[in-house]
Amino acid sequence: MESTKICIVTHLFLPHVGGIEKVAYEQGKRLLQRGFKVLVLTSDIAGQKNYVYDGINVHCYSALKVGFGEGIPYIIPKPDSYRTFLKCIRNSDLIHVHGHPYMSSYLAAKIAKKYSKPVVLTQHNTFIEYGGLWDFAEKLNDLLIGKGVLHSSDKIITVSKATLNYILSLGADPNKAEVLYNGVDIKRFRPFMGKRDAKRQLNFPQDSFVVLTVRRLVYKNGIDILLESAKLAVKKNPKILFLVAGGGPDFQRISLKIRELGLKENFKLLGFIPDDHLPLYYNASDAFVLPSKSGEGMPLVLLEAMACGLPVVATNVGGVPEIIDKSWGRVVPPSDAEALADAILDFSYTDTSHLSEELRKVVVQRYSWEANVERLIEIYEEFI
Repeated sequence: MESTKICIVTHLFLPHVGGIEKVAYEQGKRLLQRGFKVLVLTSDIAGQKNYVYDGINVHCYSALKVGFGEGIPYIIPKPDSYRTFLKCIRNSDLIHVHGHPYMSSYLAAKIAKKYSKPVVLTQHNTFIEYGGLWDFAEKLNDLLIGKGVLHSSDKIITVSKATLNYILSLGADPNKAEVLYNGVDIKRFRPFMGKRDAKRQLNFPQDSFVVLTVRRLVYKNGIDILLESAKLAVKKNPKILFLVAGGGPDFQRISLKIRELGLKENFKLLGFIPDDHLPLYYNASDAFVLPSKSGEGMPLVLLEAMACGLPVVATNVGGVPEIIDKSWGRVVPPSDAEALADAILDFSYTDTSHLSEELRKVVVQRYSWEANVERLIEIYEEFI
């Protein structure tokens, strides 16, 4: 029997790093392992027309980049990309699009409907508050593009209950929708080294309380609020060391702010850390913080930290509170530097070593990519 052909449509894909890119990759490689033929259709931002990424065939359509300098990446397919979409979709059995607001999802869904191909949509985020005219543009895009994608989809997967509520507010059919939480690579992200050894390997002070976040440095991710909370926390506990792994358009502005606040010794920007190296940083850390302002569906980095046994402090945005238990996590209001500082300080004064095993069990039982893809295949089989 010929293998089922799945066309995964994204606005961006690896090696460009982002949440949607990682979800599409993690699901795609496991679909390959289960005998599916997988093709990723994405933009040519990497400067290549076609390439292979870890065994996954990637075809690229020509596109314009909008908003990247402001940390709001939006891709507009060029007119000549239609042929690429048409070829990939006609040669596939099922089309899986990622993100309702993207023109790539809209174009793929419309072509798929023309050729009677089933469409599955995964919606990753809730409304992202960028501020000012960008919020207006996002709402307009929801009306012009997003609703069209939602209505053209035969099945809508949301990564959290909050994301489900968001797409229902846009008029999505509740009978088509279900929640399927993101997963985490539980073999890669795990406790594998003692904190003292990990800190020594990374040259972190042995007596420091390391608070890690893995964030792209853009407005919605709340690094400015984390800076304010760091100033408050360090005054009460100077042993706290804040580490930020990630790059982005606000890198220089945040670097200047660190110096202005006198936090050079307690707040470090690490730049981009490859996935292969991240587990060491998680193992060297004592807590994880997620200071997002809005737009989170189900953050992968939160699951990664939990898989490594880290207690977490996160803001009450999107689907974040759905997976945090008060025994090993704290949820605080977004943009509240004082509440964030208090929660971090609370953990810094508490022995949390006993929490690691409990946290690990929760993640293994509920959030593995293997379980995620098993359910995804069941969804596919409803239409093929």
